[in-house]
Amino acid sequence: MRVPIVAANWKMNKVQAEARAYCRRLRELVPEGFPVELVVFPPFTALGVVREVLGGSQIKWGAQNAHPESKGAFTGEVSLPMLLEYGISYLIVGHSERRNIFGEPDDFIAKKLRSALDSGVCSILCVGEKLEERRAGKAREVVERQLAALAGVSAEELERVVIAYEPVWAIGTGVPARPEDAQEMAASIRRWLADRFGDTAEKVRIQYGGSVKPDNAGEYLKLPDIDGALVGGASLDPDTFFAIAREVAR
Repeated sequence: MRVPIVAANWKMNKVQAEARAYCRRLRELVPEGFPVELVVFPPFTALGVVREVLGGSQIKWGAQNAHPESKGAFTGEVSLPMLLEYGISYLIVGHSERRNIFGEPDDFIAKKLRSALDSGVCSILCVGEKLEERRAGKAREVVERQLAALAGVSAEELERVVIAYEPVWAIGTGVPARPEDAQEMAASIRRWLADRFGDTAEKVRIQYGGSVKPDNAGEYLKLPDIDGALVGGASLDPDTFFAIAREVAR
């Protein structure tokens, strides 16, 4: 059985006081032994507060980004050794906003993934096509190109990678992918993994992301190849985020 995983990507939101209040509320909401793995991704500036409040709980936290080098002349960047001081368990790699707004190419994303794995950090590798790519019939081609970041990853390391399928056209638009489209792509991703990693592909968790809300989360988690959700805007309220996680648990 793959343990479901639901992650809250706050993006560039919440100062420290807001992060503290959120995490206190989330701890109140999550019962002991909750059967879904929960991960919170605050901005860098709130990592200390998040660790302070969530430390000792079953809720994990991670970083939204990291430079692949451990140190050097990279003004404005943050390295994994720096982030490890805040007790992170996860790193988001290849989010569409990093790819499309900040222009991060596939080879740079692959370096980030390798750095995370070498540091002992689990990764959420984001993949997904733009609307024009889907309309052109290239969705699978785009996703498989992005999955190539896993080249050189061992089967053992793959177990520390979560794949998040986030169709770019569904992120923040309020228009989620149809469940059947999400399942089709998730199944395609798992077949791609099976061709390269054998039986380990069945252990890999695949999330759906893109306008996930409490009223639609259950539709995706009923699908055989989807094991969780990467939540953006709806994760900014702890009650809404936990409502999504509760639907996943059902």
